[in-house]
Amino acid sequence: MIQTERKRALVTGTSGQDGSYLLELLLAKGYEVHGMIRRASLFNTERIDHLYQDPHDEGARFFGHYGDMTDSSVLARLVEKIKPDEVYNLAAQSHVRVSFDLPDYTADTTAMGALRLLDALRDHVQRTRREVRYYQAGSSEMFGAAPPPQDETTPFHPRSPYGVAKVAAHWFGVNYRESYGLFICNGILFNHESPRRGETFVTRKITRALGRIAEGLQDKLFLGNLDAQRDWGFAGDYVEAMWLMLQQETPDDYVVATGESYSVRDFLEEAFGHAGLDWQTHVEFDPRYLRPAEVDHLEGDASKAEKALGWKPKTSFKQLVAMMVDHDRDMARRERTLVDAGHALPQSSRD
Repeated sequence: MIQTERKRALVTGTSGQDGSYLLELLLAKGYEVHGMIRRASLFNTERIDHLYQDPHDEGARFFGHYGDMTDSSVLARLVEKIKPDEVYNLAAQSHVRVSFDLPDYTADTTAMGALRLLDALRDHVQRTRREVRYYQAGSSEMFGAAPPPQDETTPFHPRSPYGVAKVAAHWFGVNYRESYGLFICNGILFNHESPRRGETFVTRKITRALGRIAEGLQDKLFLGNLDAQRDWGFAGDYVEAMWLMLQQETPDDYVVATGESYSVRDFLEEAFGHAGLDWQTHVEFDPRYLRPAEVDHLEGDASKAEKALGWKPKTSFKQLVAMMVDHDRDMARRERTLVDAGHALPQSSRD
């Protein structure tokens, strides 16, 4: 019996929310996965620690590599060394509000980083004549002020440096696809959340605070615009759409969304209601969390992805919120145990 060679994937942004779910998916499908990890003075791999395999072990299929989207030389070396069949570019400075404070860094990592990786891919493909399939992670923030519902034909109108940088990365991908015949897909993903979401993003900020409030560890939660409406799905569902895009005969661009939108206030009501609490008792407004330019309403039309990829979200809004609340209440209970034993709550847990 002839065994086919295992597919190899290179994933940037490995240690992020989406990277961790994508790694799980690819490993379950039998891939050899190489993840690029940004070097930091503190460990930042907690989302993927459960996937770690000693590279010396026979049969290891997950390998980590230090790298950064601002370093074109390391991106080129990784592509040449790994010789991937598929590349998933998930790396970015992805916090919208922070992008107003760090516009240069956001543009460098998110837009120029994508261009550096595409250029490394182009050189590799032209030299080796191998087909390498590339996925670029886009964002609903690219639509910004465009009226909902938004689909692949909706004109972009970004309202933040992050959104502008994602638009640039999107068009770099389209340009390299049309100019060099590369297999490049852009996934325009609407907001996708999970218990692995960063704690400064509004949904996770809400559920983490809720858990601590329920355990008596804090009393107030400070938020900005409660009227902003978003199309929220589960990140674990969305990474399947990424993979499906690269399994098609021809490359294309797809919106990935649930087709339903809810306000931040709706999320609060659902989350606190799931815990049997009244959010209005604990939530206060803080203008520091307002953006210089707000995005009022994002709601995606993913009918193209459903028709072409056979993809539909599996997790409802209520299920997503309940999943996050239950996870973060459990975390808060463990924190409560530590506090009762005389340990101080970490500073990050009190912010």
